Amino acid sequence: MKLNDLLKNISFTLLKGNLDTEINDIKYDSRKVTKNDMYIALVGYNNDGHDYIKDAIKNGANTIVVSKIVDIKEDINIIKVDDTRITLAYLSKAYFSNPDEELTIIGVTGTTGKTTTTHMIKDILNNIGMNCGLIGSIGIKYRDVVIHTDNTTPESYEVFKYLKEMKDNGITHVTMECSSQAFKLNRLAGIIFDIGVLTNLTTDHIGPGEHESWDEYVSCKNKLFLNSKKVVSNNDSMHLDKVLRNVEVPVITYSINNKADIKAESIELINEEDFFGSEFNTIGLIEDTFKTSIPGEFNIYNSLCAIAVAKALGLDTSKAKEVLINVKVRGRMEIALITSKFKVLIDYAHTEDGMKELVKTLRAYNPKRLISVFGGGGNRPKERRYNLGEIIGGSSDLCIITEDNPRFESIESINSDIKVGLGKVNAKYIEIEDRKDAIEYALNNAENGDLILLVGKGHEEYQDVKGEKKYFSELEVIKEIKNKMNLEE
Repeated sequence: MKLNDLLKNISFTLLKGNLDTEINDIKYDSRKVTKNDMYIALVGYNNDGHDYIKDAIKNGANTIVVSKIVDIKEDINIIKVDDTRITLAYLSKAYFSNPDEELTIIGVTGTTGKTTTTHMIKDILNNIGMNCGLIGSIGIKYRDVVIHTDNTTPESYEVFKYLKEMKDNGITHVTMECSSQAFKLNRLAGIIFDIGVLTNLTTDHIGPGEHESWDEYVSCKNKLFLNSKKVVSNNDSMHLDKVLRNVEVPVITYSINNKADIKAESIELINEEDFFGSEFNTIGLIEDTFKTSIPGEFNIYNSLCAIAVAKALGLDTSKAKEVLINVKVRGRMEIALITSKFKVLIDYAHTEDGMKELVKTLRAYNPKRLISVFGGGGNRPKERRYNLGEIIGGSSDLCIITEDNPRFESIESINSDIKVGLGKVNAKYIEIEDRKDAIEYALNNAENGDLILLVGKGHEEYQDVKGEKKYFSELEVIKEIKNKMNLEE
């Protein structure tokens, strides 16, 4: 594409060069630059792309986009902008021919629930007859395609690239996890969402490397709704007035405890040999009965949210029933094994609020014992590990502490911190460093009516040890142990 066409909707200053230049591709990683690419110097938490301009030129860049004054002697194009991240988004949008404008895009934000809710929405829409894709923490998904991503919301270039790829493959609707970091870093600049969704809001992401203050966090969330045509919101969420500040589009609310457009009542938690989940009625805009096979009250919220989105799109919500009763989201309250004796669940919970809700949920099902297998991440704050031990230990009948991405710390040191929290609540625990051995111990020693919870890994299929990601799949471990024990599902 010609440089002057790419820059049509961007405010810039041409410091040097010629706008009548052919651009091969857009790159923000100097190592990936090839001949006649445009290189955009992004400023991140740990790195400044301006430091790698020479490398980009050496690799063949013919155009450099900067937000700082730089001394470049080579005969290439130099474009100066105020913010290279916003510019990357708009350049990518133009480069991929504005794919967002030909798709129905549903953006889901919130402290928790984004992954489960986006998967529920995708499955409901596909079941109704739409062609819906997904962008989120478990990857890019459409039809039979699954592409790994490193972030909940990818960089803007990848967002527009995959939106175009989906559009070109017949996808009409996309549901997307929209993290507050994505809004802070302008990864979603240029997109007007057909529906903006709020699952909930807590203070889990306030701190170093995330958000400096509560006000900044709320402001980032608010960006989604200021750029949405319709809104679906949890009316039980805290600080709703601040998150939806200055929003002047139609809002559909859902709730369990407060007045709302769609409200759940007559909630029943079901723990049977062949089903583990919930049943509830809805009143208001939708009057029906639904069952969901992902346990817990917070998954009733997620289900309500997905149903509300279908309603906002004008679709037949009764067709959501068969989806919700069979829905399964990798690593999110995932039922990995049900036997006549016990059940095994896998969950990705790693924030304080997420863990509190998780163990509270499972205790509500009244298992004979709740056995929790978990560890703590290396190179992370000690307070997080203290809290991990206290929260899970305080609700579990037995804790098996083990490894979970120790990174560059010793498992012994990490578990020592967890024991501080366990000690505060006098939790019963044992320590088995190898996670596979820990899981095998839990299954071998399970009693009738037990619930075994594997916390922390979720959808991950690796252990991060000393800079190397070693393959590790809890689902495969469980299957192997099941076969060894001759367990029948």
